[in-house]
Amino acid sequence: MSLALYLVAAGSLDATSPGDLVVLDGPEGRHAVTVRRTQRGERLRLADGAGRVVTGEVESVDRAELSLRVDAVEADPEPSPRFVLVQALAKGDRDDQAIEAATELGVDEVVPWQAGRSIVQWRGERGDKAWRKWDAVLVAATKQSRRTRRPHLAPVVTTAGLASRIAAGGTAYVLHEDAGVRLAAQDLPSDGEVLLVVGPEGGISPDELEAFRVAGAHTVRLGDTVLRSSSAGPAALAVLSAAARWR
Repeated sequence: MSLALYLVAAGSLDATSPGDLVVLDGPEGRHAVTVRRTQRGERLRLADGAGRVVTGEVESVDRAELSLRVDAVEADPEPSPRFVLVQALAKGDRDDQAIEAATELGVDEVVPWQAGRSIVQWRGERGDKAWRKWDAVLVAATKQSRRTRRPHLAPVVTTAGLASRIAAGGTAYVLHEDAGVRLAAQDLPSDGEVLLVVGPEGGISPDELEAFRVAGAHTVRLGDTVLRSSSAGPAALAVLSAAARWR
């Protein structure tokens, strides 16, 4: 079984070397001690969410923190190309399910999209709260899947903003049930970013499809079945990972 992994602040492990003693405190330390019941002598990993990870043995445990004697330090390079999931806002917890599974499947960035047919609207404090909830989902899924890099969560974008990002470069695939070509048949680039655009429950409107096409996106489908907004993105990421990373 893989070792438990806890996230610490970005940059906090930059100067850490084998033999150093690192303190895990705050919410992560309390979780390790009070929830996971971590004991002296156990081995675990700490990651800064940006690719740097240390492994070691727990030397001491206090009421809400522990000390780890480091015996290994690793630097996990950023994958290339980067996988970016553009997830349309959806009702219920479907978008939460999508980004949780996407994190487990290796997504590098998540972009919330306020699509024309999205029932949910992110505005004002409610929008800020929803964004923070997405961020918490990404953090939890990062730890659960033992990832050393946590996905970046971008600000919410409009359709116009998304079209501008597509036009700025990279490779973009818009998932659509009426597309004539399959995602699995595409030749992936070796660098840059690959955007996967997933629409809301009501689908992507013809105007949005045209805007993305003009910006340079490719319209593709996964298979012969129609997937929910909660499963389309993770399924597409599995296709990309199988082609580029799971070899």
